[in-house]
Amino acid sequence: MEGDQLLTETSDYIGRFVAYPTPHAQVAHVLWIAHAHLMDAWDSTPRIAFLSPEPGSGKSRCLEVMEPLVPRAVEAVNVTPAYLFRKVNAEEGRPTILYDEIDTVFGPKAKDNEEIRGLLNAGHRKHAVAGRCVVRGKEVFTEEIPAYCAVALAGLGGLPDTILTRSVVIRMRRRAPNEHVEPYRRRINGPEAEQIAVRLAEWMGGLELAGVWPVMPDGIQDRDADVWEPLLAVADAAGGNWPDRARAAAIALVAESKQSTPSLGINLLRDMREVFGSRDTMPSEEILAALTVLIDSPWGDLRGKPLDARGLGNHLRPYGIGPAAIRVGNRTLRGYKRADLHDAWCRYLAEPPQGSATSATADTRSTNVERIAPVADSGSRDQALEADQ
Repeated sequence: MEGDQLLTETSDYIGRFVAYPTPHAQVAHVLWIAHAHLMDAWDSTPRIAFLSPEPGSGKSRCLEVMEPLVPRAVEAVNVTPAYLFRKVNAEEGRPTILYDEIDTVFGPKAKDNEEIRGLLNAGHRKHAVAGRCVVRGKEVFTEEIPAYCAVALAGLGGLPDTILTRSVVIRMRRRAPNEHVEPYRRRINGPEAEQIAVRLAEWMGGLELAGVWPVMPDGIQDRDADVWEPLLAVADAAGGNWPDRARAAAIALVAESKQSTPSLGINLLRDMREVFGSRDTMPSEEILAALTVLIDSPWGDLRGKPLDARGLGNHLRPYGIGPAAIRVGNRTLRGYKRADLHDAWCRYLAEPPQGSATSATADTRSTNVERIAPVADSGSRDQALEADQ
């Protein structure tokens, strides 16, 4: 019961100061804090990203309350690449990076942050290194610096898919008038958290979780499974109701991430499935007319112009879809065939994972089994489409 009580105590502590958007978000935050105390056990560490469209939504507070709870916290805002590289490779041990205002690194106003972006992108895998060129005198040497460490992020807006797909994404919002939290003061509330952190480190340090692979809920696979494996392993080790709560959180947050961050290409595939209905073929001009009148669709105004036939073809080409000659009455027109779209619909518009905590967690405790290598991810497939936005 030690783990169960510890995670519950951690949850109660952070819940005093943060108004989470859902209970699932709070569960994920607790499990992420605990996983940071046993980094050598994981093949991959998920990032946790607290994002919101507006300031004052509690993102920075999430980082503040976890600072005394995680090992060797490094609060990063406007830091230099050299500072981060040295911290990750410090002799005292692997840090936990708490990176606030991450939109300054990845946002539209970001400048000269390629090295930091490279570190954050690469460092989710164990044994990952960041390669650099170092000039000594008149000679140039290559240098590989360890990059693997736990990273929590907070910022406005969104993040690139390369980060989002490796993250537990928690979309924060401003507190409603009926939501109340305690004010947080590090000098007052920090000592209590430090005591919890000591106990977390002792408990996690006594676990043998290397090579223990928790069974995923139905529908969570590939990169989503990589993200949630350490967190579910912690929940299973804790026991109590944490395994059920963790799997319910995984189902809910993965489903939310699929709905919240579709690329322009995914949006187009989804909307084309809607306008096609049960038809087998459809002329391009009819597709475009139907797309532009869809509620909340972007197709009527892409950089000041509506989507045209050429743009439609350009957006669909990366998915292996192209226009074809189709018969409409006694005319031959350019259009699209359902048969050509079907494969992309199946691959990219899979329904989000469904089910309750009860159904998802039946017989899903951690087991020592050989892990099947995941299919190569497709995190960069939509980058070409994003550039057209």
